[in-house]
Amino acid sequence: MTFSEEKPVKKLHIVSLGCTKNLVDTEVMMGKLRDFEMTNASDEADVIIVNTCGFIDAAKEESINTVLDLHDQRKEDSLLVMAGCLSERYQEDLQKEMKEVDIFTGVGDYDQIDALLAAKQSRFSESTYLIGNEERVITGSSYHAYIKFSEGCNQTCSFCAIPSFKGKLNSRDLDVVASEVESLVRQGYYDFSFISQDSSSYLRDKNVKDGLIHLIKRIELIEGVRSARLLYLYPTTASLKLLGEINKSEVFHNYFDMPIQHISDKMLKLMKRGFGKEKTIEQLEYMKSLPNAFLRTSFIVGHPGESQEEFDEMCEFARNFGFDRISTFAYSDEEGTSAFEMEGKNSQEVIDERAEIMGEIAKEVMSKSLEARVGKIVELVIDGESDEHEYLLSARELGWTPEIDGEIYVNDNELGEDVTLEFGKVYQARITEKVGNILTATVIA
Repeated sequence: MTFSEEKPVKKLHIVSLGCTKNLVDTEVMMGKLRDFEMTNASDEADVIIVNTCGFIDAAKEESINTVLDLHDQRKEDSLLVMAGCLSERYQEDLQKEMKEVDIFTGVGDYDQIDALLAAKQSRFSESTYLIGNEERVITGSSYHAYIKFSEGCNQTCSFCAIPSFKGKLNSRDLDVVASEVESLVRQGYYDFSFISQDSSSYLRDKNVKDGLIHLIKRIELIEGVRSARLLYLYPTTASLKLLGEINKSEVFHNYFDMPIQHISDKMLKLMKRGFGKEKTIEQLEYMKSLPNAFLRTSFIVGHPGESQEEFDEMCEFARNFGFDRISTFAYSDEEGTSAFEMEGKNSQEVIDERAEIMGEIAKEVMSKSLEARVGKIVELVIDGESDEHEYLLSARELGWTPEIDGEIYVNDNELGEDVTLEFGKVYQARITEKVGNILTATVIA
């Protein structure tokens, strides 16, 4: 009598670079490869996948360095896969030059990753992958998930190459989005961040205006969704009607994440942003006027044509408007964009200097916003023990985006010594102090 030996389970090491939209695609690949055992040790992995970012120079460099480092560490006979935006954007060059990689794939085949591994085959499908009913493996949280509801972008911003490799706007069907949320609620998730390249254009490709209003109303019907936020609103497509609908919602926070990129009329026109200074400020002022509003934006410094005067105008606005968080991007000269062909380019030295100045302003703005929270009663959710000390618990305000907007240390509990605070649970807390860029809080209910 012979006994068949069970094959050992293969190990998978996967790295997701760039934005949270990339993360969703990485989670789809993980869902397709559930038969693999996940490992943090790349030198033990049978398959290594890097989901790359190709947005700007710094991201491209990080992607290539990550792939090369993992190649140096990997064991013999393992497969190294380069997937995602960078791979898509420079597919011919990378396949020619990066002999270290075994399989290349872009942004069209995330749901086919199991077939590509089985065939040991590179593939670049023509259309961008748009998540359907695929089961994905949510990472990093037991209660929060990102929901991507469209791919691609119809905007023509001067500095952005994304439409060249992600294509035009392609919105997911509203029922499919709702079905995914319902499935995640059944698994215990209650907090959701809705994302895409241009969120406020959702369903415009299906001739539906203000599609986000339909999404808000549909998600509100799902029992078990306690908290939600919309990320990446675009100025010209985020109507006042939409902003008012967010304000009325009992599920969606007044969390307004709108990258405006500049405030000078001349620069907004050069950047092809659609709105000028006056309309942009009018929109921001309306958001700021809403109760419990949280405003996040981003600025690009050093774009071609940006003089010292325009940079100073942007700095003054960024410092004084009353944003809660600011992200700073140094202009990156990307082939295939209209800015790449523009005259009046700033030197790298000037760009770096301006990025440093704006980065300091962003720190000041965040500090001021955090200071204003001291003494407030807030809803917060506890994520686990802090890295600082085992007796400090790491938490965030429920309205904040995880791992982006900051951390709160819970250092006291008024519920009684016999009550153990649970991870992933929402509590009422009093913000007691600001230490550096960390808030401390006492749980009170």
